[in-house]
Amino acid sequence: MLKGRDIISINELTVDEIKEIFKTADKMLEVLKEGGSDVLKGFVMATAFFEPSTRTRLSFQTAMVRLGGNYIDLAEISRSSLAKGENFADTIRMLDSYADVIIVRHKIEGAARFAAEIAESPVINAGDGMRHHPTQALIDLYTIRRSFGSIDDLTIGVLGDLKYGRAATSFIYGVTKFNPRKLHLISPESLRIRLEVREHLASRGIEFVEESDLEKVLPKLDVLYVTRIQKERFPDPAEYEKVKGSYKITRRVLEKAKENLIILHPLPRVEEISLDVDGTPYAKYFEQAKYGVPVRMALLKLILKG
Repeated sequence: MLKGRDIISINELTVDEIKEIFKTADKMLEVLKEGGSDVLKGFVMATAFFEPSTRTRLSFQTAMVRLGGNYIDLAEISRSSLAKGENFADTIRMLDSYADVIIVRHKIEGAARFAAEIAESPVINAGDGMRHHPTQALIDLYTIRRSFGSIDDLTIGVLGDLKYGRAATSFIYGVTKFNPRKLHLISPESLRIRLEVREHLASRGIEFVEESDLEKVLPKLDVLYVTRIQKERFPDPAEYEKVKGSYKITRRVLEKAKENLIILHPLPRVEEISLDVDGTPYAKYFEQAKYGVPVRMALLKLILKG
């Protein structure tokens, strides 16, 4: 179903394909308990990150190693031929000649799709521009499924930068593959979802409401997806200064929450979730980050071996 496929946007995956990834990820959790596998022995993955990353890059590399494969890493741009003026297309062509799958992260929207058009090997988008981060969305949805047994019929809040944040946008797109009861999109007025996201929600018949007051809607939520307000995404620094620190989740705020609420965050966090929340049953963000390895193991296995 997924063998040889490029993964550029969560929108390009069907519900059945997502469920297949999840079933395979469940198996990968068992593989990890057993110390790994050699199912991808002989395969090489290239990681080409043109933006900083910790969890995404390292979890992809860990996933490949746990499956018996190897990886090559482009490393910092200053230590690659890009520093000499090599263009993006030539870099991708070079990696394509060395590797069986290429993982690309880039600040420019469409970079991963462009790489997929150039490369013969499958390309996985590890985040590009402001719109797409499909593997993060898969991890987010997988965490919800592991917590509730299903993604359907849940009331979900998405908090923070909904305009520039690609993790939030991909998560919203991913949720619409299923049947949430309602989406609460919580942000400052200037960081509301973009027009194409609003149109997508309407086309899917998803009930959603845009608002600014977290504490008003918190008691209704089963899932709260928190994102940081990302200074590096703002074209105008003055716009960032107006909205930074708009929200902070604390134990006091959570006094109004349902007992079974789960809080997700793609990480890294800055100040939007207080450290005192980490020890509560609500905090699922470190578990969510841990699932990055089995979910990406599943994706690599399905793309390279079927």
